Amino acid sequence: MKGSARLVLMLACAAPALGLGGCDEDMINPMAARQPRVQSYRESDFFADGIAMRAPPAGTVPRERLTGTPGLNTGRIAGADGKDVYLATIPLKVDRRFIELGQRSYNITCATCHGPVGDGDSIVARQMSLRPPPSFMKYLDKPPGYIFAVATEGFGLMASYAAELPPRERWAVVAYIRALQLSQTATLDQVPPDIRATLERQTP
Repeated sequence: MKGSARLVLMLACAAPALGLGGCDEDMINPMAARQPRVQSYRESDFFADGIAMRAPPAGTVPRERLTGTPGLNTGRIAGADGKDVYLATIPLKVDRRFIELGQRSYNITCATCHGPVGDGDSIVARQMSLRPPPSFMKYLDKPPGYIFAVATEGFGLMASYAAELPPRERWAVVAYIRALQLSQTATLDQVPPDIRATLERQTP
């Protein structure tokens, strides 16, 4: 018998034994497979109500959630009349590092549709047969909380990006969008004096 045929025969004989071992989950972690545990959507006699899957205790929050500031996770707070209103300011410290975080997250997550400068002009947007992404320049009057809420909950054909961007990054994106809006609509009088002098020298 040639070597290759002998190898095939050996594998064929060993296959049943290998198959039995490979299908037995106890071979991976016997303790985990045999220990008492709750089966999802099954009844349990451990709890008085017989429900195995438990809701988080009242008042608890995920440890990664930002807390301590009203509206930090939603972009909204209760107004004087009891109705929700959008936050008028970004509830985190805005500095150069924060805006750079927003720039990075925006370029990865948002620029594909909304365009590098936020004007809604992108290759993806040009291919959309339905409503294209809007220009952020049309939303200069919208408070930061509104933009944050849209990124959190989605709007129209745009899905929520809460899973892709944690709250701090979403607020950083809002800060960068504000910077984009300012860059496209600012007047020369709003430019810092040292930079204004440079721009004036460059103007023909």
